[in-house]
Amino acid sequence: MLNKILAFIISPIYLKDQNKDFKYRSSLVFKLVVYSVVINVVLGLLIGTLESVFGMDLGKHAIDDFFKRYSLIFIFFAAVIIAPVVEELIFRGPMVWFKNKPYFPLIFYILTLVFGFYHITNFEITFTIIVLSPILVAPQIIVGSLLGYVRVKFGLLWAIAFHASYNLILLGPLILVKMLKIPLE
Repeated sequence: MLNKILAFIISPIYLKDQNKDFKYRSSLVFKLVVYSVVINVVLGLLIGTLESVFGMDLGKHAIDDFFKRYSLIFIFFAAVIIAPVVEELIFRGPMVWFKNKPYFPLIFYILTLVFGFYHITNFEITFTIIVLSPILVAPQIIVGSLLGYVRVKFGLLWAIAFHASYNLILLGPLILVKMLKIPLE
């Protein structure tokens, strides 16, 4: 499975997976969500280590302000429903327009990179953030590649479901901690 996905990412071709079995598709998407979360955690630990070792200040993350400004219900709805739908429509939806074009791989890469670097807005923009931006958005670029794979192979709704599940797994525990008023410090 991973070999097929890596081959696709190296040389993306718009070719739908003919297996329409729900169990097959949901199993593959679930595995990709798990891989994505693991990759995010590993890269997050790497970024945290770099921050500590080199004494870098990455500033506040947008999620901190989000939790201060909005209700937990709104945050859940925004992260698990609104963001996946809107971002998938913007960053993966247009892929279908280029499916028969010889430059589809270029479109795939551009949309994936723009999706990744769009997430740099989660940070306060400083010189350090700009320099480290490829590392800071690496999780989103990797997940964006996998979302693109799912979008091409299974369709936009599957990519939205993947994105929503991914966000739920990453933000769900934070929302739960805030809801239960568990101190993190």
